[in-house]
Amino acid sequence: MRATVLTGAAETDGRFDLVESRRPPGAMTPLHLHRRCEERFWVASGELAVWAGDTHQVLRSGDYLNVPMGVPHTVRAGDEGCHALTITSPAGFAELVARVGTAAAVADDSTELDVELLARVSAELGDVLLGEPGALPADLSAGALEAAVEQANGRGAPA
Repeated sequence: MRATVLTGAAETDGRFDLVESRRPPGAMTPLHLHRRCEERFWVASGELAVWAGDTHQVLRSGDYLNVPMGVPHTVRAGDEGCHALTITSPAGFAELVARVGTAAAVADDSTELDVELLARVSAELGDVLLGEPGALPADLSAGALEAAVEQANGRGAPA
């Protein structure tokens, strides 16, 4: 995924951030939830499949979807890829992109995501990783979700 921070917490007093992304065909996020922010998607072109809680929706050009705080979700780019805007409020996603991403000037087609860094920074920012890319919210038992959130809050044992 190629992402550009259009505006971050510093410009909005932490109220929201805005990130533009271009996702290659089939690119999928790990199953996760946000404990500190809502996430909104607006698709400029292509398709973005979103699984959020009990719902599955395919967003196309001009479509918008809000994922409330605390809802397990994942997204996957369609067969043609996806160009989208992500808005989080309060701000949070732009910091994740800035801290985990690789600058475009040094990235190439062989650049891979540092999964350990993603997990560490996500936890610091209040996100809970619930599964690998490909896992869907329906794959979680209520007990597994509760245990993951408790662990992220520092109250439970690692799963």
